[in-house]
Amino acid sequence: MNGFDWDVALDSLPVLLGGFLRVTLLATALGTLVAAVLGLVVAMAGRAPTRFVTVPVRVVTEFVRSTPLLVQLVGAAALFNTVEPLYIGIAVLGVHYAAYTSEVYRAGIDGVPKGQWEACRALSLSPRRTWQAVILPQAVRNVLPALGNYAISMFKETPFLAVITVQEMVFEARKYGADHFAYTEVFTLAGLIFLVASYPTSLLMRKLEKRLGH
Repeated sequence: MNGFDWDVALDSLPVLLGGFLRVTLLATALGTLVAAVLGLVVAMAGRAPTRFVTVPVRVVTEFVRSTPLLVQLVGAAALFNTVEPLYIGIAVLGVHYAAYTSEVYRAGIDGVPKGQWEACRALSLSPRRTWQAVILPQAVRNVLPALGNYAISMFKETPFLAVITVQEMVFEARKYGADHFAYTEVFTLAGLIFLVASYPTSLLMRKLEKRLGH
């Protein structure tokens, strides 16, 4: 590549990998956990028998979906300016994607055959036992590929955390580029690291989806 300094790229690699392993993966893993758990809670709350629960849940969910992640990050950082930026970033990522995973869970729950519900009632199973032993295991199994795809999307959006001064990989790339006047090399390398990490995971999710589909 003309004008591409491989020495600079190799020199920046440990810096980028440090930010990648230390922050990017951590934010993705914890954010995915928050989104998976909170999304299920939201999906369950959306099926509550009273509108005093379902309406506020629907309003908040639509608000989160209708506002950009970047705006949510900046707003949360301004409101909770005494909290560690990384914790804010993880929480915002989790809440943002919970609004989407809740719909995935809802579809998975609706996809459970009605006969399963009728069988639970015929066996006089309690609502808690019905959900824990019959409905949720089937629903979660059906939506695992979709949840995996959202985790990949979250991973690719972690660079937004740089706007609230979280020192993830792209933050480190920008800092290194400014210090060494070598933006092309570090951002190219950062992009390649994202590609190497996300593409095999995408293939795995596609394979899982086909397997569960059968």
